[in-house]
Amino acid sequence: MTPLARTEGPRCAANFAADTVSVLGLPWHLAAGEAGLEFNDATSFMKSGVVFSELVTTVSPQYAREIQGEEMGYGMDGVIRSRSEDLTGILNGVDYDDWDPRHDRHIAQTYSPEDLAGKAACKADLLRTYGLAAEPDLPLIGVTSRLVHQKGFDIVVRAWHDLLQRPIRMVVLGTGETDVQDGFRALAARAPDRFAAHFAYDNAVAHKIVAGADMFLMPSRFEPCGLTQMYSLRYGPPPIVRATGGLVDTVEPWEPATGSGTGFRFDHADSTGLLWAIDQALAAWADREAWGRLVRNGMARDFSWERSARQYEAVYDRARQLA
Repeated sequence: MTPLARTEGPRCAANFAADTVSVLGLPWHLAAGEAGLEFNDATSFMKSGVVFSELVTTVSPQYAREIQGEEMGYGMDGVIRSRSEDLTGILNGVDYDDWDPRHDRHIAQTYSPEDLAGKAACKADLLRTYGLAAEPDLPLIGVTSRLVHQKGFDIVVRAWHDLLQRPIRMVVLGTGETDVQDGFRALAARAPDRFAAHFAYDNAVAHKIVAGADMFLMPSRFEPCGLTQMYSLRYGPPPIVRATGGLVDTVEPWEPATGSGTGFRFDHADSTGLLWAIDQALAAWADREAWGRLVRNGMARDFSWERSARQYEAVYDRARQLA
């Protein structure tokens, strides 16, 4: 059985010289045509994996749909569409042995959906970690990410004036592109009592953020799957995300009328969409009873590897039957 090909991101395909086929010792008839290794007059291992596999998987159902379009297919969309009936998106899983507020050793106090009392201690600890005062008790937005354009954080820093007009605080953890880091640094300088950033990778602080924040921000331009939004759901902060990739599959829009949903989504990767979603979150925050339901909705979701593994077992069973 040939292996399953997995498409991880829009820029992952690398093309090589046309004579790579002979270098590999493969017969030339494998090179040419739609069913061969040739792609745009070069040899593409990505195309080869997609074409010669029994089945193809990627890391979320929504991303599987997106890569069949021109915008997210990056030239490979036609090849992916040719295997559309054999393409499956399966979400990555979360290791709840490491990421669960019931027993997390990194946070100030453990808590659960049944008893959220410990979350206040976690927020106070997070504010102290970032040198922010406990009062006034504004909603705290957490960010832990690569601070790059792909993740949409240039949109955030360009919206600095509008963010300052809103009753929020924000703590940021991560490293990335210079202009994005400089933007967060400037935002913190303008309002050091409400915005703070730590430009580093720190696993312990990442745990503190998902436990202590009230909301969690992921404004990605594209996101094949994403894990941190799943962490935040387990810990309680409703995610504010752009509607792309795995963020669509894991974050259900909050519906105040029915009390359903787990977070807030916006469609367009611009400041208008971002601010609209933040305002939706602030409106929900104002109703503390409804907010508690929103938090518990997210904490009840199961994104464990056990769930993902069962789906992979089904895919491999099908692939074996096709081989």
